[in-house]
Amino acid sequence: MAIFRYLKILFLVIVAVALVLLFLANNEPVTVRLMPDALANAIGIPNVYTTQLIFVVVGALLIGIIVGFIWEWLREYRYRAEAKTQRREAQRLNREVAQMKGRSSDTQDDVLAILDQADTAR
Repeated sequence: MAIFRYLKILFLVIVAVALVLLFLANNEPVTVRLMPDALANAIGIPNVYTTQLIFVVVGALLIGIIVGFIWEWLREYRYRAEAKTQRREAQRLNREVAQMKGRSSDTQDDVLAILDQADTAR
């Protein structure tokens, strides 16, 4: 299993070096337009930004990661709600079992308590 860990680290290092080289090779300023010119003029906000390519790529990645996390969190809401319901039910049943064990062990052994319950049921 240790070899897979080393292969994973090697792969991540290679990808990181490739990304750094890509960003260093493309460090010219780029122009980014956030919306059509007519809409920007109507709203009255600046539309054209000039920045380094690395900031555009990293910004797009961060926005994608944040949107993905929010999307997943909203998608998994029903599973979290179901887990919460199951956890409450398990706690209630554990309390009930503890209460029943406490009642029967006060007076006698568990086996004798079961036999007494069977006798009273007949």
